[in-house]
Amino acid sequence: MIGTAGAVAGMALAPLPLLAKTEHPNPMPAELRKALERNPATPVLGNPDGDVTLTEFFDYNCPYCRTNMADVQRLIASDPKLRVVFREWPVFGDGSMFAAKASLASLQQGKYWPFHEALMNMKGRAEEATVLRAARQVGLDVDRLRVDMEKRAILDQIYETMDLADTMMLTGTPTFIAGHEASFGKLTLADLKQLVATARKDML
Repeated sequence: MIGTAGAVAGMALAPLPLLAKTEHPNPMPAELRKALERNPATPVLGNPDGDVTLTEFFDYNCPYCRTNMADVQRLIASDPKLRVVFREWPVFGDGSMFAAKASLASLQQGKYWPFHEALMNMKGRAEEATVLRAARQVGLDVDRLRVDMEKRAILDQIYETMDLADTMMLTGTPTFIAGHEASFGKLTLADLKQLVATARKDML
């Protein structure tokens, strides 16, 4: 990998046991946390200056990612101090990669959030035809989107996410990370609140 992805890969960080529950003998290194949470190119929702960052690794073709979206939105609405970072991690094939590139490119037109919701709420599989249909529905300029989604910065962002997932030995989507802990799979709103509360407590 090169670009931002190469920078992450070059950190030579050991994989982390993110699920450790006691005293965190192997806390997340500061360099890794910065790469995970503070890349200015990543989409952020909630309070950009929040005291805790929740990072979600997701795929638009992941059924649990789709069903978790509503609870993530409820969590953000209920916690004004929470900052949420979205990491497109296309692990379900070519359609997922197309959706991830288009999603990140939509930031250039200021329509990431409506497009993100449209992709998460679609009934069928995310692939080129369905992604572009959703893009038109939310008012994106599809010709511009096609150009922007092939820019190197978009690929670098996705490759960085892939490298982060490898470094932390993530097993799939959705994965939520806050503080020194991660949770994989479909989470309830209560689960998400507990993950954030634990991260907040660890800051004390």
